[in-house]
Amino acid sequence: MQKDRLAPFGDLKVLDLSRFIAGPHCGMILADLGADVIKVEKPGAGEEARSLPPQVKGESLYLLVFNRNKRSITLNFRDPRAQEILRELVRHADVLIENFRPGTMEKMGCGWDVLSAINPRLVMTRISGFGQDGPLAQRPGFDGIAQAMSGLMSITGDPDGPPTEAGTFFVDYATALYSTVATLAALRVREQTGRGQVIDMALLDCAVSMLVTAIPQQVMLGETMMRCGNRDRYSSPANAFQTADGAWVLLVAGNDVHFPRVVKAAGLDALLDDPRFKTIPDRLKNADALETIIGEWMKQHPAEEVVELMGSTGAPCAKIATIDEVVQNPQLRHRGQIIDIEHPKAGTVTMHGLTMKMSETPPSIRRPAPSLGEHTAEVLSEWLGYTEGQIDKLTEDGVL
Repeated sequence: MQKDRLAPFGDLKVLDLSRFIAGPHCGMILADLGADVIKVEKPGAGEEARSLPPQVKGESLYLLVFNRNKRSITLNFRDPRAQEILRELVRHADVLIENFRPGTMEKMGCGWDVLSAINPRLVMTRISGFGQDGPLAQRPGFDGIAQAMSGLMSITGDPDGPPTEAGTFFVDYATALYSTVATLAALRVREQTGRGQVIDMALLDCAVSMLVTAIPQQVMLGETMMRCGNRDRYSSPANAFQTADGAWVLLVAGNDVHFPRVVKAAGLDALLDDPRFKTIPDRLKNADALETIIGEWMKQHPAEEVVELMGSTGAPCAKIATIDEVVQNPQLRHRGQIIDIEHPKAGTVTMHGLTMKMSETPPSIRRPAPSLGEHTAEVLSEWLGYTEGQIDKLTEDGVL
């Protein structure tokens, strides 16, 4: 494989043993930035996500969107020879990403003590539900579990409704981002010390990091943050409103700069002189009354007109888009955030684009997500110098 020397991490070699979202997305970010990311999967079935819906021509879209720019090899970790091959690969790797249950790598003879002795420069990024240690370390943990245990679900949803999960696996995404940042930081330290280190990332930790002021409010003030629907916790008017055509818009204009703009756009100038709405604390105290007034105005105008009127004064407002509208968004299209990738089996696959914009060393998409084991012979030959005969024998023996 020809390395992309102009990419930020064109010389980086990564072994990605992870599954589902957090680990694979971390690996894909590094791959987008130029790294040679080798996805290590079990023979036959591969990562569990390969069987998940929705599918196109037998290929899982779930898997395709988290694994572009990677190569795939298969290793049967139940075979000691496969474990030895992994240790050989580690000698040449810069980063290893894994999200097995804590202790699994150790049972394979591939714990940190072993791998760091083989390659002292290795950065081992470990992702799990609850971390590598602690009373809950052995519990299975997924995005929804982290949302539930962190309190995020208790503060999400309507005040009179049930606790609610987010519409996407955002804890997994956040964990992937934290893991990527930590991995890059460890690589930076390695430049100075010559030594790698272990990164221990937990979904629960990452979920708790997104609680805004809930923790200090609880501990210092004795206030338990609760659900407030789409209403902003810290300002008003900031909420979702239904418009005359049945669509919804989100207005976020609770500060002292934006509130007068809302009033001007809606022709509700009298609100500026109403003592209930003079300051941010006043508006928060009287949010119900303020939102009722604005909501009645919203019901008299279609969504596009509302957005245009608010935009004319600089009041932050947007139509709440459905996904079919998102994929047609001209701003996202202009920014290359909705793209097509050609896949040898699935055909043209539409997905999110490259989020990071860099003027001198931009990320790139060089290959679609790999088929299971597509690059096993290629990688073992490149990284380890295995011959065709050796690879054929290992394949026949069920090691690969």
